[in-house]
Amino acid sequence: AAQPQNGFITTQGGKLPCSKIIHLIHDANVKNQVSKVLHECELKMYKSVAFPAIGTGNAGQSPAKVADDMLDAIVEFTSNRSVQHLKEIRIVIFQTNMLRDFYESMKKREDSSLSISQSLLSIIKSFLGVNKQYTEKKKKHLVLKKKVDRVTFQICGESQENVDATKSWIIDLILKEQFETSILDELIENFDERQIETLEDLQRRKHVTIELEKNHSPPCIKISGVSRDVCFVSVEVQKMIQNLKMTQEEQSKAELVYNLVEWRYQRTDDSFVAFDKLTNMQLEDAKIAKKPHLNIKINKKNYKVDLNTLQAHDDQGKTINVQRMSKNEGKL
Repeated sequence: AAQPQNGFITTQGGKLPCSKIIHLIHDANVKNQVSKVLHECELKMYKSVAFPAIGTGNAGQSPAKVADDMLDAIVEFTSNRSVQHLKEIRIVIFQTNMLRDFYESMKKREDSSLSISQSLLSIIKSFLGVNKQYTEKKKKHLVLKKKVDRVTFQICGESQENVDATKSWIIDLILKEQFETSILDELIENFDERQIETLEDLQRRKHVTIELEKNHSPPCIKISGVSRDVCFVSVEVQKMIQNLKMTQEEQSKAELVYNLVEWRYQRTDDSFVAFDKLTNMQLEDAKIAKKPHLNIKINKKNYKVDLNTLQAHDDQGKTINVQRMSKNEGKL
C-alpha cells in the first residue's frame, strides 16, 4: 500500500476519468492542504487538478472559511511565476448553497492587494459561455498568455433543471457587474508598439477585455469587464490619447519653428551643425521667454546654454559656441 507523504497519498485513477487520485489525510488547515496538492501537481507535471470543497463534509468546516482558504491557496500558487505545467484548476461544488460562499469569497478580493476577483469571474464566464457576446466579431483582440489561466466551477444537481437554474443565477450575478464602453478618436490609428504594450499591461492588471479596431471609422477602442475597472482603464486610455495629441502638436510646432529659425552648435572642426528640431524649438522658446539659461543635451552630454553669450558649458568646464540663424534674414 502507498505510504502517506506530506499529508497525502497518491494512487492510480482506477475507473475514474483521471490518471491519479490524491487522498488527503485529515487536517483542519485547508489552505495548507490545497497548497501541498498544487505544488505536488506542478512537481509531477500534471496538467489539471480538481478539488471538492475540502472539509465541508464530515469535517464540518464552514463553507465560507473553506472557500476563503482554497481561493487563498490558489491565488498564491498562480502568482508564482515558476509555475509551468499545471494549466487548469477546478473546484467541484456539489451543494448549490455553497456557490454563494465561493462567490462572496471572490468578491472580498476586489479591494485586496491581490485583486483577483475579476479574473476568477472572467474564468467562470468563460466556462459558462458568457464571454461570447464580447468576443465574437472582433477584429483585433489583445490576448494575454497565462501559465495557469483557468479555475472551473462545476455545477452538479439532482436534475438538469436545477443545474440550468444555478447556471442562470451565476450568469445573472456576473452580468450585473459587467460594463462596456467605447473610445473613438482619430489618434488611435497612430498607436504603435508602446501604446499596444500599455494596453496589454492594463488588460492584464485590471482583467478587462480590450478590443482595438484601427480600421473602424473613426478608430475605436472597446473596453469591457467589471464596471469599476472599465472606468479606470478608460481614463488611462484617454490619457494615452491626450499624450499622443500633445506629442504630435509639439512635433508640428517644432517643424514650424525649424522652418523659420535654425539653432546650431560648433563642432571640434569649427563647423556648425543644426540641433534636432525639438531642441531647436526649446532654444527658441527660451529666447522668446527671455530666459537666461537652458539645459540641453549635445551628443548625449548635458550642457547649459547661456542665451546671452550664446555659449554652452558642460560640467567639466568645456565650452561650445552656439548660433541662432534666421532662415529669412541671415544671422541674428
